[in-house]
Amino acid sequence: MTRHVPVLLKETIEALAVKPAGRYVDGTLGRAGHTKEILARGGTVLGVDRDDQALCEVAEEGLEGLVAVKGRHGDLARLARENGWKDVDGILLDLGVSSPQLDEAERGFSFLRDGPLDMRMDRTCGPTAADLVNSEGADGLEETFRTLGEEPKARMVAKAIVKAREAGTRFETTKEFADFVERVLGRRGGHHPATRVFQALRMAVNDEMGELERALEGGMEILKPGGRFAVITFESLTDRVVKRFFAAHVGRMVSLQQGGERWEGTLPRVRPVTRKAVTAGKEEMDLNPRSRSAKLRVIEKGDET
Repeated sequence: MTRHVPVLLKETIEALAVKPAGRYVDGTLGRAGHTKEILARGGTVLGVDRDDQALCEVAEEGLEGLVAVKGRHGDLARLARENGWKDVDGILLDLGVSSPQLDEAERGFSFLRDGPLDMRMDRTCGPTAADLVNSEGADGLEETFRTLGEEPKARMVAKAIVKAREAGTRFETTKEFADFVERVLGRRGGHHPATRVFQALRMAVNDEMGELERALEGGMEILKPGGRFAVITFESLTDRVVKRFFAAHVGRMVSLQQGGERWEGTLPRVRPVTRKAVTAGKEEMDLNPRSRSAKLRVIEKGDET
């Protein structure tokens, strides 16, 4: 079993300001690394995850104070209400892929280990990455690679995939697809040339942008005044979404022509707990290289009025 090391653990738990007997939603439960620290401080947690394997492993630990449910973090508001939690003291989203998901070849998330081109966080439903690569047209693939992977040569990769399919190629494994992308793009810099394409496929297969947007909106609905919302991101794309969403609710004071000023923004109003993204220190990055790209942003909800 691969051990998952939660990133920015100390910083996240401190920023959440966990209260004894407080109620918290961990919308990306995983192996419960952050949740265990919330429980240790006397909080109770509703943990949401769509990965059956993760839920089974956590269930085996029998963590007191944790209610674990299968679902998507985009549905966290509905899941909270269904479990009798109409409002909560804090919400945590630790986005991205867990170490076990990356390290187990059969999950198909990484080109470093050969396995089926799957990438589904919930392996019981939905199309795989192979389904997308082997059926989507050039325009659709280009849009996915450009938008979700920020791949500058998205068109080149998309057209090469369709041309290969027309010649009879069907992509089934992570290695063969990564090798194909490398042949198309060539080696460049220190990162594997398929990195951005794999990111895009993973995000598309799991509707990660849609899930994030729904989780942010839903979380704001069920968060109590004074409650805190913490989000850890690993890609510039998702970090921008969180930054802009939080900034809209922080708002700004605007000077009026007739004198004075007024607040403009999106209700409910919040205050920033972290003025800028919190990143891992050198010690954590040395111990856990996957923390290098992590960014933590936290806000506190104000009064509804």
